Amino acid sequence: MKKASSFEIVAARCWNLLNEGKPFTPIFVVGVFLLYHIGVWSDPSFWSAAGLGLLVTLPLFVLYYCFDFPLFLRNYLWMPLIAALLIWERSDFSLYLLALGLFYFFTVYFWGTFYYHLRIGTTWWNFTRFWKLVLKNSDSTSGNAQEQMPKFLLLLFVWNHYYRQFETGVSADVGTGLLFAGGLLIYSFILHRYLFDWKPAEIPTYTRDSSGVQAGGQALNKKVIVIVVDGMRKERFEEADAPFMKKLRAEGTEYAQMETVYPARTVVCFSSMFTGTYPREHGIRSNMVWRLGIRVESIFDSLRKVGKKGRLLGIAHLIDSMGDDVESVTAVMHNDVADRNIIERAKKIMAEQNPDLLVAQLIGVDQTGHSRGVLYDDYTQKIAEADKLIEEFVGWLEERGMMENTTLIICADHGQADGIGGHGHLDEGERYVPFFLHGGAIEAGRRIDEKHSLVSMAPTLAYLLGAPFPSHSRGPVLTEAIKHHD
Repeated sequence: MKKASSFEIVAARCWNLLNEGKPFTPIFVVGVFLLYHIGVWSDPSFWSAAGLGLLVTLPLFVLYYCFDFPLFLRNYLWMPLIAALLIWERSDFSLYLLALGLFYFFTVYFWGTFYYHLRIGTTWWNFTRFWKLVLKNSDSTSGNAQEQMPKFLLLLFVWNHYYRQFETGVSADVGTGLLFAGGLLIYSFILHRYLFDWKPAEIPTYTRDSSGVQAGGQALNKKVIVIVVDGMRKERFEEADAPFMKKLRAEGTEYAQMETVYPARTVVCFSSMFTGTYPREHGIRSNMVWRLGIRVESIFDSLRKVGKKGRLLGIAHLIDSMGDDVESVTAVMHNDVADRNIIERAKKIMAEQNPDLLVAQLIGVDQTGHSRGVLYDDYTQKIAEADKLIEEFVGWLEERGMMENTTLIICADHGQADGIGGHGHLDEGERYVPFFLHGGAIEAGRRIDEKHSLVSMAPTLAYLLGAPFPSHSRGPVLTEAIKHHD
């Protein structure tokens, strides 16, 4: 299987400008406004009036970039739009129809059909299902129609109002615009301060100070294999035909309430899992990584300190945070062969490099959820396919003696919500993920019902492999699963 090319890595970063909700909103609004007024581009007065109008509207752009309005706060986005309609004169209705049309063309056809057909081979008729998924979507991407529509409609309305005033030479009511922005700031702050209360609580202390477990001692395992089934929703896993993973779970230790981090985006979750800390500390806050590289030590750094090697096999996005520790795979391939190719690449890494820690990211389930939805049979069928591939891979390792004194960890980085398999704001189906350990050092037939966090992954790996905890690791070691800590 080929690696992600340099072009694909750059293209993935560019795509995130349109995929992630924060950068999409201003890019889309500016694009629609300019397209609508394309007929007067040659008139210098257009650019001066549009520029001044944008300057007055800029505080609203900033506020909507800073405040997410996730999940239950989305309905409150309509109130500022209604207030603006009551304050200012309504005009250019066709501008807003153009914006709505382009938004649904972009999300339903360009993204949901054209893009997914070229990248993973979905049918050209995918739009017949995708439009329903966009309307239900609740994540932090541009496909969240319930969040994006009131945002871009308000920004276009206010910008166009001031553009018209500056264009016609009417004395612009700039003061009203600034008062409106101030009101929106107070409104947004109050909502996020008092109603945004479903983010997971953070662990306040570092692992080294609070766990009572010392790292860097004798290794309990020769190797650890972590298989992350990206986007595997917990209850859908239970419904899927996945006998091998369920057998491993029954023979090992399951963490029944393993919680992901916020925001539940793939690069964020992987960064937290393998540093043991949260986005505010490791610096990766979305899939759109403005500053490349995590700001703290990872488990791969910890392993190097004791002369051991870890490899992360995953898609190009992960390079943005983990850099050279990533063995990249191309994500531009038919979804029916993606996980097969990843498993074959994992075999090659184990045969040629023989790392002490291998983390492999399977992407088929996540891509199916995004392109076809999580509440359809396509999704559970992809989990079943992943199960067979994991069974094959483990069998291959056993044949070569690589499972001797090895712990196997199976988990997801996040779940997926209804709609386009969204994940980010911790909607239903995103928050808790399958997570279980299996191996000679692991308790058999045990289920832990207390809530735990994925930030425990890195310190647990360090403990099993006799490496020091990553510098900013906050998660406790999962000692309940380890035999001699009964």
